[in-house]
Amino acid sequence: QLELVESGGGLVQAGGSLRLSCAASGRIFSSYAMAWFRQAPGKEREFVAALSRITSSTYYADSVKGRFTISRDNAKNTVYLQMNSLKPEDTAAYYCAARTMGILTRPREERAYDYWGQGTQVTVAS
Repeated sequence: QLELVESGGGLVQAGGSLRLSCAASGRIFSSYAMAWFRQAPGKEREFVAALSRITSSTYYADSVKGRFTISRDNAKNTVYLQMNSLKPEDTAAYYCAARTMGILTRPREERAYDYWGQGTQVTVAS
């Protein structure tokens, strides 16, 4: 069983930055593909960013490309989401996800991931 715990959310002014962290249990964290999704009130959960386990390829939603960066520190079993130039439309609950088996072929799809965290709230004030 894998546990994912997000942290780093909060209230920030538009144009500001936040760094989200997702700490994972498990001894083979380096073999997991990791991702961030978000869900705004009244909307469906949407893909934000993903990081493959083998090639370390990164994938981003068009809405965050150039502003957000996903990265990982395998020694700390942690994946990060650095968010810069935040906009009010970035306000959402942000969820960390992990794919623990097989190759990540559809990084933007929720069904590609088998473990999820509980989420951390990000609120961007205008």
